[in-house]
Amino acid sequence: MIKEQVNIFIKGIVQGVGFRPFVFRLADEFNLKGTVLNDHRGVSIVFQGEAALLNQCLVKLEQSPPPLARIDSIDTHYNCIDTEFDSFSIIESDKGDEQAVVALSADKSTCNDCLDEMRDPSNRHYLYPFTNCTNCGPRYSIINALPYDRHNTSMADFEMCAECAKAYKNPMDRRYHAQPVSCPNCGPKLTICELSYDAPSQTTRILNTVSDNIIEQTANLLEQGKILAIKGLGGFHLVCDATQDKVVNLLRQRKQRPAKPLAVMVKDLTQAKLYATGTDAEWQLLQSAEKPIVVMDKYAPVTNDAQLSDAVAPLLSEAVAPKLSNAIAPGIDRIGLFLPYTPLHHLLMQTFGKPIVATSANRSGEPIICSADDIIDGLGHVVDAIVDHNRPIINACDDSVVQLVDDQLQVIRLARGYAPLTLPTGKVELANKAVLAVGGQQKNAVGFAFKHNLILSPHIGDLFSLEAQSYFDRSLATFKRLYDFKPTELVSDKHPEYAPSQWAQNYHQQTKTPVTKVQHHYGHVLAIMAANQSTQTVLGFSFDGTGLGDDLESGEGSSKCLWGSEVMLANTDSYQILAHFSEFKLIGGEQAIKQPVRILLALLFDVLPLEQIRALPIKAIQALSDNQLNNLYKLWQNPNHGIMCRSVGRLFDAMAVALNLIETNQFEGQAGMLIEAQAKQAALVLDNSQSLSQRELANSYIQLESTQYSAANTAISNEHDQIICWSSQQVFKQVADALLTASTNNDSSDSDDCNDNNELCQQTSASLCLQFINMLAAAVTQVSNEHKQLAHVFCGGVFQNKVLLKQCLQHCQQHQRQVLASQQVPVSDGGLALGQLWHAIHQ
Repeated sequence: MIKEQVNIFIKGIVQGVGFRPFVFRLADEFNLKGTVLNDHRGVSIVFQGEAALLNQCLVKLEQSPPPLARIDSIDTHYNCIDTEFDSFSIIESDKGDEQAVVALSADKSTCNDCLDEMRDPSNRHYLYPFTNCTNCGPRYSIINALPYDRHNTSMADFEMCAECAKAYKNPMDRRYHAQPVSCPNCGPKLTICELSYDAPSQTTRILNTVSDNIIEQTANLLEQGKILAIKGLGGFHLVCDATQDKVVNLLRQRKQRPAKPLAVMVKDLTQAKLYATGTDAEWQLLQSAEKPIVVMDKYAPVTNDAQLSDAVAPLLSEAVAPKLSNAIAPGIDRIGLFLPYTPLHHLLMQTFGKPIVATSANRSGEPIICSADDIIDGLGHVVDAIVDHNRPIINACDDSVVQLVDDQLQVIRLARGYAPLTLPTGKVELANKAVLAVGGQQKNAVGFAFKHNLILSPHIGDLFSLEAQSYFDRSLATFKRLYDFKPTELVSDKHPEYAPSQWAQNYHQQTKTPVTKVQHHYGHVLAIMAANQSTQTVLGFSFDGTGLGDDLESGEGSSKCLWGSEVMLANTDSYQILAHFSEFKLIGGEQAIKQPVRILLALLFDVLPLEQIRALPIKAIQALSDNQLNNLYKLWQNPNHGIMCRSVGRLFDAMAVALNLIETNQFEGQAGMLIEAQAKQAALVLDNSQSLSQRELANSYIQLESTQYSAANTAISNEHDQIICWSSQQVFKQVADALLTASTNNDSSDSDDCNDNNELCQQTSASLCLQFINMLAAAVTQVSNEHKQLAHVFCGGVFQNKVLLKQCLQHCQQHQRQVLASQQVPVSDGGLALGQLWHAIHQ
């Protein structure tokens, strides 16, 4: 009988996920001896045993790791046996003296085994709101230092009772070294307090604090129409009954959130299917261990009961399936749903029964709140009660928001369940290099590159307030502390006024650490390349709101403007612009984004006389006095006023104003969501229509017009030395012509579909929305057809529009073009830091 020894070192997400007990059980199964150890780098294993059994064990180790683990690499070395082990043992974690490189696990939702125990009256975890095991529960939100051991978490002050300690120390138990393990005898406790807010003095008073029957009290308060702050894994939610219009509108009023969609938590999959329609893949995503908010189509009731599934049909009575408030997502055909992901959520949803609004507890533009004191100070005027517990949240983490496009995952907000996101550096090893990427101004996340790791932090948010910038600082400090990280290089966006760019510049001045600056839209493309470990030249379509462009000669009389419609050839070294939309002025700069009628007017001033613009049936224009319109025209004419822009996101804003969908932007992306909803309606009508007039209406107005001019300072070899410039102004001239035609027809028509104050007929509005998106897809197709051999990248916030992205993906599929999927990396500014890293590590 020949015995061998194999030394194994594993990198990846291998701590806090039950990896050591998994290895222990493998050793027991294959009669092996040796040791397993967690350290600052990963997991180290020594196996001794028969050669055949060793090989079988290694196959199972690699192919069937614990459900929450992710193996990035396995190094194996066979050695002669110098000292024979008597048994297999788990060695206590070793921090070591070197930099930590282990991948930190994200927080995970409650597993089915723990749920079963919570429902079992004979189990000591019965109805316990903090039940967890190795396969579920908090990770990132409670960790203070690596390695991930209890004394390095916010559970350090909770001494385990005898039963919990026994489970914690038994390698054959599901709770072996589950760091948050606890029970009602030794773990965290819930409290609830009701509040009273005095408006004149702007002070909040605590009425009472209790700790008994809290779940029932919480459900009763929700039933009474109260707004609560409830502590989750990574912060507080603002919660109310999602079926009561009055309280949902009150929440909007108190939080000053007039229109932005609110997320809804439902108790289970059956209830979810009463409020949304989805594919099998979407329902699977909703139930995944990450439990993200999944953006889905709203459920449209059918009149024929025979069309309903047997499971859903009996639940359609008002008593069981009350209607969601129309104030949840006004004017939008989609809804963000998610399932309970903590034991507390499960207990509450089972007791209350109805869907609840569960939105991040924060003041507008600020980070999620993690403490009850901050709720009282910042949102005491919003909530009527606070449900709290005494397990501290060390690292705040919002809820992840995702959607599926053609069954491909697209992460809109990278946070709980997915982040911190750790990716390999590929073939690059950063031996003595540590790169910090500070991301962008909005949807900020920060990135770290060292050794073999790329790490993207959870969503931080928009950095427009002192509180948000303080959260940015705390997030940097967290990762520096966890990984003993000291940057040798910084990467930032090129925009000098972005808060992260200014932070990087200040750090450079203090420490002389070099700073690399990456153009915003190039950074978007690089982020998706990093998600796919791609270093080859790609065809990148980077459509978003705005980002500062490079100082490139555009041939249009201006070299500096805000970009946002870039098509480029890009690799890890550089990029070359192939196409973009023409420039237009943002009258009043940032004011134009808040009042997008200014964007529309700037586009129209170029192509129509003032009297014709005044005659357009557009509410936002009609609301302007002649003096206001003339003043805006003079500002547009002034070459020293405003800033030029060529952003697709701003074109969406102008389109929404033109079609009377908005007059002001109430939240970022509102125009895109409303246009997408209208376009989907038009597409549905078109698919079901046999009417020639409707088909002509859908295809008669917006045609893509372009010019070409010579490219300058090309960084990548391009067989076409001409840059395509699509005319933004001509697009809106065609829209204006369509509006005037429809208005004239409406004035001479008795149709009930058009109102008396000259509004556009709904059918025409929806058709124009679809045509607008078709026009953008046509622009993509035009360049795609000239670069068939290259992998395509679709990035920037505009490509969160499912109608647009689906058209682009379907064209690529039909013509066998390769597309690099975004995977878990946000296509919006949330992924910029990763793109910045990908550029820096390849220089």
